[in-house]
Amino acid sequence: MLDDEEVEAVDAPVPRKRRTPWVIGIAVALLAAGTGGYLLLAPHPAATSVAAGRPKAGTPKVVGVEHYLPLEPAFVVNVRDKDSLRYLQVGITLMSHDADSLNAAKQADPVIRDALLSLFSSQNYADVSGSAGHQKLQAQALAVVRRIVQARQGRPGIDALYFTSFVVQ
Repeated sequence: MLDDEEVEAVDAPVPRKRRTPWVIGIAVALLAAGTGGYLLLAPHPAATSVAAGRPKAGTPKVVGVEHYLPLEPAFVVNVRDKDSLRYLQVGITLMSHDADSLNAAKQADPVIRDALLSLFSSQNYADVSGSAGHQKLQAQALAVVRRIVQARQGRPGIDALYFTSFVVQ
């Protein structure tokens, strides 16, 4: 029946090599290497424990939870400049580890805002435009706020004052 017709031989498909075991093996090796590296580099409980009831030198002292109080809205004042009219806009957030101190600052908000407005408006443009003047102004503002809170509470209570925005124009 097929004598007259030529029969063409069809090659059977060659089975593919299975790569799955290699991929799994490489993934396991990478995972093991990563875990081993973490165990070598991670701090061990024995290294961070307290010896004889005293913390090691250089260990940061944990004071407590930090509480923040943003003074809204931002302060906008004129600053002195010999050539033109300049503006300073400052956003401020107070930080304390004592929630009662922040409550005292919140109650004294009008007094604090008045004192800070007086401080900011007495600045010269040349002084506040540089980073050194920026840091000096931040320290002065913190001192003003601490004085007001201390007068009401008997202790300064405010640990830091952050400029959350600072624009001089």
